[in-house]
Amino acid sequence: MTNNYRMVQWNAHKKQYDLILLSWIVLYLVSFVVLGIVFFPAPAEISLPVLLIRAIGTCAIILLHIILIVGPIARLTPRINPILYNRRHMGVMFFTLALLHGLLSILYYGGFGIVNPIAAVLVGSTTQGGVPYELLGFVSLCIFALMAATSHDFWLANLGHQFWKLLHMGVYLAYALIIAHVVFGALASEKNLIYPLAISASALTVASLHLIAGLVEVRRDHQIDSINDDTRWVDVCSVDEIPESRAKIVQIDSKERIAIFKHNNTLSAMTNVCAHQGGPLGEGKIVNGCVTCPWHGYQYHPESGKSPPPYQEKIATYDILIRGERVLINPTANAPGTHVMPSACPPNRS
Repeated sequence: MTNNYRMVQWNAHKKQYDLILLSWIVLYLVSFVVLGIVFFPAPAEISLPVLLIRAIGTCAIILLHIILIVGPIARLTPRINPILYNRRHMGVMFFTLALLHGLLSILYYGGFGIVNPIAAVLVGSTTQGGVPYELLGFVSLCIFALMAATSHDFWLANLGHQFWKLLHMGVYLAYALIIAHVVFGALASEKNLIYPLAISASALTVASLHLIAGLVEVRRDHQIDSINDDTRWVDVCSVDEIPESRAKIVQIDSKERIAIFKHNNTLSAMTNVCAHQGGPLGEGKIVNGCVTCPWHGYQYHPESGKSPPPYQEKIATYDILIRGERVLINPTANAPGTHVMPSACPPNRS
């Protein structure tokens, strides 16, 4: 957070996360190479460098698809949040694999020619069907390199979370380039239909999950009727709709989403946008008395929107009122860090 910057801050969960991820990658690569040797004996054997290039490339593709579907799935169910929480670690692993795949490919396939191997990639000397698939892969790798170079919170804090997020939306352009790189490269000479079907199903899954998650978000946002300009308070839900230590997310008249949290049988309302990466605070929970963002664990006091010392983040709060069993919100946000007295829930409620 803003208190200071450190290269790596590993806790027990992050260590376990990275260990499981690294173990899966090693197991996949070893299995791919061993099975390649077993199923392609001489004289049809595949050389070890080629097996490694294919193993690393396919592993990177699988990991990229996991990274892209974790986000929309987390919008549909909070059970996936433990995987989403350290997704940036997965992104670093993916970029390392993609970079290694690119370097090995350039050195192996272009290292013995008369043209500089990198120059050969840039001018698209190797094409399938007239498409410079190597260049497509190179451009996508450059995009991923930019994202990896700016992944640290130093860049996030100095660029601002909106611009930083826009910059990292380049992952979708890079993904499209990667799919084209695979289709016009490795799959161009592939006779078995299982591979093009697999890549098509994967791309369709990514697109479908993002579309479904978006439609669900739109439906949630339109659950509240438009407000009347002469009305200060807007009825948004009942007290029973908000679980203890969790939140209900509402949107009033297309304004910024609001997260209403229940804690110790009281309600507090704040913006749903985390000050770190714009994460959905309402999809997190209250831990040790603080609202905890499900993306990277940033915390805020529910009554003030301030991060606990020594951290300095502040987010907007909202005035809240309980009438009977109904929860009312003033849709005009308070300044970030404004203290608002929590509203007590009716008695005999959990």
